[in-house]
Amino acid sequence: MSDVNENSPLFAIAVAAELAGMHAQTLRQYDRLGLVVPTRTAGKSRRYSMRDVVQLREIARLSSEGVSLEGIARILQLENQVSALSARVRELEGALADELLNRPGRRVFAAGVEGEVISLKHGTRTQRRTELVVWQPRFDD
Repeated sequence: MSDVNENSPLFAIAVAAELAGMHAQTLRQYDRLGLVVPTRTAGKSRRYSMRDVVQLREIARLSSEGVSLEGIARILQLENQVSALSARVRELEGALADELLNRPGRRVFAAGVEGEVISLKHGTRTQRRTELVVWQPRFDD
């Protein structure tokens, strides 16, 4: 079992209840309500991960602060959504970093005559302008 992580279903309900400081019947109730849904074995036994235990502790904390079970469900849903989105952002940042490392200098820009941004192909230069512009100061008397 070298792939054990915080989401690995390791604990039977009695162990998870003890780790969370709750009664096993409370865990069953939370499962029925969809607050913490453990993985099921082939024999339909509940198996809780360390992440589930942490979530159970969070439920206990929120409940002790007077948050309703409906409120707790919404908070957990939002926290799970934030975690998923954060993971996706990290994944995209990694992909972007890889892309930038694998394609250095891929996008080159220059300023046009009017100040606009011109995208150039890698290895090309803007056309050199050779016009002569004479500047004369304006005197408004």
